[in-house]
Amino acid sequence: MLNDLYRAVVMEHAKNKRNYGRLVGGKVKSIYYKNPTCGDLITLYIQIDQERIEEVSFEGVGCSISMASSSMMTEMIKGKRINEVIVQMNEFEALEDESIDLGDAQSLEGVHKLRARHNCALMSWQALERILSQE
Repeated sequence: MLNDLYRAVVMEHAKNKRNYGRLVGGKVKSIYYKNPTCGDLITLYIQIDQERIEEVSFEGVGCSISMASSSMMTEMIKGKRINEVIVQMNEFEALEDESIDLGDAQSLEGVHKLRARHNCALMSWQALERILSQE
């Protein structure tokens, strides 16, 4: 029953992507990222002001897992401080600390057991890590 709920959440995000589209402006940074294992593509757009993610969006094409994960991630990090986002980013990859709220992204937990799909779920997070390391 819980797996069905998780599957429904993933499909909802894949069909109705949140924060989808190009973000423009002088303070917007972007990064293009290609999943090396399957070819899914995203461009992540982010605007950071005073160590806070003011705006975030993405464009891309790929499987339902990569698109859903990107949608979930943008919802989760928007408005958050960079240090909070880094904690969430690390937890999403490790899935060890249940006290850290991952929101809808928790529905991707089962994907981590499937190596190829694991990379699809991590794709937007890896792009985020790269863009934050440029700060």
